[in-house]
Amino acid sequence: MNDILCPTDFTPAAAVAQRYATAIAAKSGSSITLLHVLDKHHHQSDALANASAQMGTAAEALPLQVKVNEVFREGDPLKQIVAESQKQHALMVVGTHGPKGLRQSLLGADILKLVRHVAVPSLVVQAESPADVHMDRILLPVAGHDDISRLLDAVCHLARTFSAEVHVFQIMRPGEQPSDQLLKNKLVMLNRLEKEGVAHVEANVPSTVFSLGFAEQTIRYATEIGAGCIAIMAKASAEYTYIADAEKERLLLNDAKVPVLCAV
Repeated sequence: MNDILCPTDFTPAAAVAQRYATAIAAKSGSSITLLHVLDKHHHQSDALANASAQMGTAAEALPLQVKVNEVFREGDPLKQIVAESQKQHALMVVGTHGPKGLRQSLLGADILKLVRHVAVPSLVVQAESPADVHMDRILLPVAGHDDISRLLDAVCHLARTFSAEVHVFQIMRPGEQPSDQLLKNKLVMLNRLEKEGVAHVEANVPSTVFSLGFAEQTIRYATEIGAGCIAIMAKASAEYTYIADAEKERLLLNDAKVPVLCAV
């Protein structure tokens, strides 16, 4: 990884994102780009001066061995973060506040929209995510998408960086036959991890939750194994479009505060 993009609004959630970005950067030899998006009224107040001071404070909090770039943009936060994500970054690490009490709604209720539009994989953390950054285990639910290569790339990078064990996870529902695409993707996942030399476990877990969705049991399993993150496709597959958005939002804002790695 060459550079990690870390949008910040100087809130506790953003501070946690910086901590995770720093841990990844320190282990992978990457730099960090701190990005703050100013609204169109910043020139009418002391907002720019305050933001500059806070940006400097945020940068000073990072270890000296990690190179930090400070970037300000002005305009619509979604558009500006997406535009910056196209500039040779390898990963975005972002903090979400949840659906209420937001300084920028983009980093709360609209976090799913953001991770679906940026040009790089995203690691989403919450203000209450573990202070001790650990990625010893990564939970990788089997996805039914036509192309899962970018998610696999991100998982392999993170797993190699932290010498993590990847759990390829599938919920086995009684009387339900997995689709051909799911079975194909599971094999692709297992073969890729084997080829990359990444330690992995095939976890076929019987369904214990009466729900058409997948979020609740995925979060339970992540908690049971102490997963450092859950890796998902940000967009819905054709198979589960009608429930996927709500389930993905539930994962991103999960009550267990497990970070979530997303790719499109």
